[in-house]
Amino acid sequence: MEELINEMLEKTKKTKERYEELTALVSDPKVISNNKEWQKLAKERSKIEDVANAYDRLAKLNKDYLQCKDDYANEKEHEMKQMFFEELERLKNEIERELENLKELLLPKDENDDNNVIIEIRQAAGGEESALFCYVLYRMYNMYADSKRWKVEVLDLNETELGGIKEITFMVKGKGAYSKLKYESGVHRVQRVPETESQGRIHTSTSTVAVLPEIEEVELEIDDKDLKIDTYRSSGAGGQHVNKTESAIRITHLPTGIVVACQDERSQMKNREKAMAILRSKLYDYYQGQIESEYKKERKTQVGTGDRSERVRTYNYPQGRVTDHRVNLTSYNLEGVLNGDLDQFIDALTIKDRAEKLAKA
Repeated sequence: MEELINEMLEKTKKTKERYEELTALVSDPKVISNNKEWQKLAKERSKIEDVANAYDRLAKLNKDYLQCKDDYANEKEHEMKQMFFEELERLKNEIERELENLKELLLPKDENDDNNVIIEIRQAAGGEESALFCYVLYRMYNMYADSKRWKVEVLDLNETELGGIKEITFMVKGKGAYSKLKYESGVHRVQRVPETESQGRIHTSTSTVAVLPEIEEVELEIDDKDLKIDTYRSSGAGGQHVNKTESAIRITHLPTGIVVACQDERSQMKNREKAMAILRSKLYDYYQGQIESEYKKERKTQVGTGDRSERVRTYNYPQGRVTDHRVNLTSYNLEGVLNGDLDQFIDALTIKDRAEKLAKA
C-alpha cells in the first residue's frame, strides 16, 4: 500500500504545486486588474482544487500512518500496542478511500462539465407530430431544469401553426448543467397516437436534441472581420410578422460557414448577444473536431439524421414507458419523465461513463 500511496502522491504533486501557484496569482493585484486573465486563472484553479485538497488529505494520512506504524513497532506495552494497531487499521481504511477518491478525480474530465448548456431541439421524421413532440421535449427539459433550480432562457424559436416547434435553441443556466444534460444528445423517438390523427393509429416520429456547452468570451475570441451579420424582421408561426423593426439577427461565420440566428428579443442588441453565445458554442464544438470532416462525423454521431432507427431513447405512450437504449433502462413512469424526472436515466448514463473510464485507467 505504501508504494501505491507514494505513486499517487508523486502523480498529483505537480497539480498541488500548480494550485498553490494559481492561488498566489489570483490574489496578485496585477492579475486582478486584468479581468479576462483573472477569470481564466480562477477557472483553472477551480478545476484542480479537488485534486489539490485530496493530495493534502492523503499526504497527512500517510504521515499519520507512518508515525503510527513506528509507534506500533516500538511499543512494548500490550494495551498501547493494541491501540496503535486499531489506529493503523482505521488509517488504512481512510487511505484506501482517499486513494479511490483520487483515482476518480484523476479520470479524464470534460472541462465544460460546470458550464451552462445550449440545447437545440429540431423537428425530424414525422412531420407535424415530430414538431409537437419537440414541444414536449422542450417542456421536459424546462421542468428538469426547474427541479434543479436552474434558469432557462430561450435564444431562438421557430413554431408551427398547430403549436409545435420546428426548432428551438435555449440556454440552461446553472452550475453543472452540462455535466448532467450532455447525455441528452441524440435522436429521441416517440410512439403514440398523434393529436393530428383521427383513426387512432400509433405513429412513430423523431426529434433531434443537440447539447453544447456555453463557451465564454474569454475562452474563445471571434474576430469581427470573420462575421457576416444580417438583420431581418422577426416572424411568428406561418410567417406572420410579429415585429415591425429589423431586430432579428443572423450571423454567418465566414471561415467555417456556420450560421446562427436569433429573433426572440425585440432588441437587436440582445438578439446579437444571444446569437454570439450560440456561435461561440458551435465554433468550440467545431474546433474540437480539429478538421471539418471530423466535425461533421462528430455532429452526425451526436445528433444523427433524424431517421427513426437512430435513437437514444424511446417514449412509448400506449405502454406508458420510456427506454434508454444506451443503458437498457426502462421506466414505466412516462408521465413523470415527461414532467422532468430524468435523474434515473442521467445517473445511469453517468455511472456507465465513469465505469468505462475507470476500466481504461
